[in-house]
Amino acid sequence: MATQESVSTDGARPQGSGARPEMKRELTRYASFAMAFGFVSIATGIFTTYGSVLNSSGPRGIFAWPIAVLGQLSVALVFGALAARIPISGYAYQWVSRLVNPVWGWIMGWISFSFLGVVVVAVDYTIASTILPELFQYQGTQQNAWAITAVVVLLQAVLVASSTRVTHSVNKTAVTIQLVGMIALTVLLFAVGGFSGKLDFGTLFQTAPVAEAGYYSLGTAGHVGPFALAFLLGAFTIVGFESAANLAEETRDPARVIPKAMVQAVLSLGVLGFLFLIAITALIEDPAKLAQSDTPVATVITAVLGSGIGKGLLVLVVISIFSCGLVITMSGTRLVWAMSRDERFPGWRALRRIHPRRGTPLNATLFIFLVAQAVLASFAMTTDALFSLFSAATLLPAIIYAGTVLMYVVKRKSLPPTQGFSLGRWEIPVIVVASVWLVYELLIFRDASFRDPWLYVLVLFAIGAVYFAFLLVRRGVAGLTMPDMADVDRALDDTDANAAPATVPAPTSAPADETTEVSDR
Repeated sequence: MATQESVSTDGARPQGSGARPEMKRELTRYASFAMAFGFVSIATGIFTTYGSVLNSSGPRGIFAWPIAVLGQLSVALVFGALAARIPISGYAYQWVSRLVNPVWGWIMGWISFSFLGVVVVAVDYTIASTILPELFQYQGTQQNAWAITAVVVLLQAVLVASSTRVTHSVNKTAVTIQLVGMIALTVLLFAVGGFSGKLDFGTLFQTAPVAEAGYYSLGTAGHVGPFALAFLLGAFTIVGFESAANLAEETRDPARVIPKAMVQAVLSLGVLGFLFLIAITALIEDPAKLAQSDTPVATVITAVLGSGIGKGLLVLVVISIFSCGLVITMSGTRLVWAMSRDERFPGWRALRRIHPRRGTPLNATLFIFLVAQAVLASFAMTTDALFSLFSAATLLPAIIYAGTVLMYVVKRKSLPPTQGFSLGRWEIPVIVVASVWLVYELLIFRDASFRDPWLYVLVLFAIGAVYFAFLLVRRGVAGLTMPDMADVDRALDDTDANAAPATVPAPTSAPADETTEVSDR
């Protein structure tokens, strides 16, 4: 009987005899884009957060969206510059470990794991709490939302564990459906709303149910102004583009493909998402009344397009959100697998294994599934489970992004050479925009309403600190030394071997005139 560290028949590379576990490089350009696009998923983010923003900021809060998109785009550009230099699974964990030191790298990896563990629950909980009740006309409760979410998480884990190829096929199909569906939905809302006379752009500038006075205030200690809270809409939605970088070792020509995939996903989703927000908001008849709905976006869609068409489009949204959770599950398993391969994660001996027949990190997938169920159980007991979930899933990536951008600022003069993407003369402006945006975003979380997310962060940090202390006692800092850049060079060599014809050796680095710069876009 073959062990899980034998040669995979599905493309995984040999792992026995101390060899470094690796997976087959089979992601295409569109598959990489679909990873970034599927994780971000405007359908997921807007359906999840719109109700909370309507209550805290009113319809006018949607104008925080383009600012948040600009901020997240600048972060994606920085991540692209790093992904083009260190295209290894584990993204920020790998970058910080190699460019700063393994201690800070491990901390970044643990924060990333904490984020992925909670965001998959936040996404799947959206299906159960904000869409299915409207779709099937039943009363949503915390109990039935918990049960449905648990089943959805299970289905995603089964898909990810069964086959990487099937998972990507499902995701690519779902992303295509999301693109077509969201464009069609937005166009229909504008067209039907305009024809019926329900479209009122004056609604976009209302603040009800929030008072007009002090709307743009930055707030005081323990309190944030109404407009500032609206940034959570974009900050929660436009995250996860880095999932493309997390699958770098499974992507063909990752140094060139991944940066473009991340930037293209943020730009396309940013524009489409804002148009959808304008359509939904302009069709609200009574903002104060809609703010009391548990399913505000779905309510507007069915009211304007009718029950039949509205429900059909909601099915497409369910598919989009399921795809988002699928991508998150896959991204989480790859991070756990990458850290386990470096012997840095609890239970690494089991979690680093690749299944010999399926070519997937089966144990890591099971682990992520169990973590998601534990997170679901803990947050399902809170008064406003959805708000707590999406708040925690916004706070954690903000910490990851801030730490990574800071690292880039400090180390940018000593970075390894790029293999396909460079910020060029736009580097300083991009860094400034990203830094200002991330500082402002983190300041929003001083509001007292974010107590539960901070508690989740502190609990996960405490668990991580205990394990990391164990690592230090057992191995010492010297025992945590990361491999040098040789494994990065080997990853790029594998890329060249897969991408280039056998008779024409591919170059190990791109000539200067082939490097993609932001200025060329």
